[in-house]
Amino acid sequence: MEGKQMTTGPNLSRRAALAGAAALPLAAGLAGTARASAPMAGMGMSPFQRVTLGGFDVTTILAGTAARPDPHTIFGLNVDDETFADVSAAAKLPTDQAQFFFTPTVINTGAELVLFDTGLNAEGTTAALEAAGYAPDQIDIVVLTHMHGDHIGGLMAGDAPTFPNARYVTGQVEFDAWSKMDNEGFNTKVKPLAEQMTFLEDGGSVASGITAMAAFGHTPGHMAYMIESDGSQLVLGADFANHYVWSLAHPDWEVSFDMDKETAAKTRRRMLDMLAADGTPFVGYHMPWPAFGYVEKAGENFAYVPHTYQLLL
Repeated sequence: MEGKQMTTGPNLSRRAALAGAAALPLAAGLAGTARASAPMAGMGMSPFQRVTLGGFDVTTILAGTAARPDPHTIFGLNVDDETFADVSAAAKLPTDQAQFFFTPTVINTGAELVLFDTGLNAEGTTAALEAAGYAPDQIDIVVLTHMHGDHIGGLMAGDAPTFPNARYVTGQVEFDAWSKMDNEGFNTKVKPLAEQMTFLEDGGSVASGITAMAAFGHTPGHMAYMIESDGSQLVLGADFANHYVWSLAHPDWEVSFDMDKETAAKTRRRMLDMLAADGTPFVGYHMPWPAFGYVEKAGENFAYVPHTYQLLL
């Protein structure tokens, strides 16, 4: 009996072990099947990012994103195909299409809620705004950095203002220049609100801690804004640079959207020199989502450094 028990125990254990091993591939297959049964969702991004700057909340909202073909017809108009391809390859960017981001910014000063630019349309902007915890009727001030359609498109929802309780602020030079053009977007989105607008020059104040900075070239009166609170600074750069490689990193490259290309290039260099020298964070309307970043010198040009957690601390 003792001998039988001694031989039977190990045999049973061996069979159990072999059976368990044989079951592993089946279990793995079943687990794989269970995982694969979830529906494919495709790409996705959070609709807002909030950081702090001194006593302010600064929230970028993703009003939209879209792919555009043939980026060399938009950026680097004054460089050849080989140069464009080499720069793109070094940055691991495809040359057949580019991804655009449309990023208004909300500043909560504690006294007022200020929205910078309004996206392509009211629906996209209000959806992102509400995801961030704000309602359109809470906006106290809407600031228009310039009058391109992707910045003024959300001003009106049909015939009604999207932000019914807001006053509006924009640059005097910008408004005057577009008033002389026959532009449908400006005529239908901006002009109906003209009586509620305050017009600024370079150095003008939107609210305490928010100061206009002339950044002409992209449009005749394009404005950036310096945000300051409790000794901390951040620049809302709007469209002074439209892409983190093909514009910011190479400020002399011509951009099709720039109405005065020579002035726009000079503005880019001036702004980038300031941001790099001071180490000031900035928000770029078309920078990679969530649009916060820094600038470093890179030889005679510059490099974009994405924000990680510096403004979350």
